[in-house]
Amino acid sequence: MKKSDFHYDLPVELIAQQPLPERSASRLLVVDAPRQALTDRVFHDLPELLRAGDLLVFNDTRVLPARLFGHKSSGGAVEVMLERITGTHTALAMLGVSKKPREGSLIELDDGTPVRVLGRDGQFFELRFECTEPLEKLLLRIGHMPLPPYIQRPDDARDNERYQTVYARHPGAVAAPTAGLHFDQSLLDALRARGIDTGYITLHVGAGTFQPVREEKIEDHAMHCEWLNVGAELVEKIRHTRAHGGRVIAVGTTVVRSLEAARAGGDAVQPFAGETDIFIFPGYRITSIDGLITNFHLPESTLLMLVSAFAGREFVLAAYRHAVEQRYRFYSYGDAMLVWPDNRE
Repeated sequence: MKKSDFHYDLPVELIAQQPLPERSASRLLVVDAPRQALTDRVFHDLPELLRAGDLLVFNDTRVLPARLFGHKSSGGAVEVMLERITGTHTALAMLGVSKKPREGSLIELDDGTPVRVLGRDGQFFELRFECTEPLEKLLLRIGHMPLPPYIQRPDDARDNERYQTVYARHPGAVAAPTAGLHFDQSLLDALRARGIDTGYITLHVGAGTFQPVREEKIEDHAMHCEWLNVGAELVEKIRHTRAHGGRVIAVGTTVVRSLEAARAGGDAVQPFAGETDIFIFPGYRITSIDGLITNFHLPESTLLMLVSAFAGREFVLAAYRHAVEQRYRFYSYGDAMLVWPDNRE
């Protein structure tokens, strides 16, 4: 398949630049592939769209304030976008700078903290932060929330809360698992009251999630790596849910990647912690889940390809055209879809 097979036209004004005042007030497009039906709902309708005994699986990663600003010794401005913390004072990062710095050179952050460039690792730079406080504390003190590149405004105080799920627990992501941004505590309580169970994986979303597919033949695309953990408690919840006729519903594509990586080609999800570079596109059969909640994704992106593998490329693109016509809000702070797949009843 070609990446152009996953193109759609999106008016720029539909890219959400701000979150709604209420998380669960987002719109929800129900994409029913078995019936080839599309239904417009509101996200707080979710409890009545699920059944008692279903299991929602969330990604409980916490977004780090991973964007830093500084300058080179020559005076040129530098933007540091962390990809991953690798030690108490070291990290991999992308650098926004007019001329790439040499190994051994120094960057000075806006608060005066010196950062040494240790070398390159593919598209990323290896950095050492030459300060006494741990890197995570430095980020909390001077870091900015790493809003996606399509949000054309500086981050502000509101983003510290809203570009974070209400159940975020484990720091490590540099991008939010955005399908979870629609859940507030009242909605979680309503789901629980309806008899819908919850479970968690942890996948630390990296900046690579925004990297475009550069190869026209999608099979030639090199997928980025991300660290994940699927624990034994969740694996048992999945087994119990399936054994009692419930459905496993992933909240976000990161959950799908995690569960499919933990399945590792077998019939059942197993406990797993480690790296994955799994690339899911049409032709791959997703069997770890029975439903998917996800935001709308960029044209020709690996995330759109994953959703297309789950519900069929043509029908997913038809759903996107419907969303454009109905003026849904797109991307991280936008609206969501509830997707039922085309490969089961």
